[in-house]
Amino acid sequence: MTWLSRLIPGAHPPAQLTPEVRARLDAWRKLPATALDRQHVETRYVVVNTEASGLDLSKDRLLSVAAMAIENGLINPKLALYQSLEPDPADALTGLLEFIGSSPIVVFNAAFNKRVLLNAMERVLDVEPELHSVDLYWLLPGLFAERSQGASKLTEWMNALRIETFQRHHALGDGYAIAQLFLATQARARILGHATAQALIELEHARERLNRPL
Repeated sequence: MTWLSRLIPGAHPPAQLTPEVRARLDAWRKLPATALDRQHVETRYVVVNTEASGLDLSKDRLLSVAAMAIENGLINPKLALYQSLEPDPADALTGLLEFIGSSPIVVFNAAFNKRVLLNAMERVLDVEPELHSVDLYWLLPGLFAERSQGASKLTEWMNALRIETFQRHHALGDGYAIAQLFLATQARARILGHATAQALIELEHARERLNRPL
């Protein structure tokens, strides 16, 4: 697969994983890659959201993870995952990797949510998967400039696009809101000619470079 996990040498000792978890990780590594040049409706996306003890990546820790699959251009509530990292963080994070498979992931604010997740995977599993990701933090202002009005937070975009969810400030509840925002993103992107995951990734990177402080 094109995003095989790599072992990251670090100061912490090697992860003490059970044989079962190691076998599950080995099976996950062998999954075939997902083509990023297929139409959105032909691509399985996985929305990933996190809940952490705070917003400081240097000291706060990951508490729970949530994921929701989008298949055939639709959200299927039955294809969802919610895992607390306690009492078994290795099992929880391995389960998340298994749920993601090799699908591109969708996040809101990758600078925090994706980073806190990768930090936990490095610490607990001693791997850092190279996940293909689409960050709505950068895409939404470019695709919905007429509605942004300075919106940058998830709550502001939910209000701008009239998105509701069953529970705010919960990993899965906010994940459902992000999934709905992504469906809106897909629809607008298709109209503008960005019809594949690769096109969204390239558009995101272009937007980030354009808006990055000098």
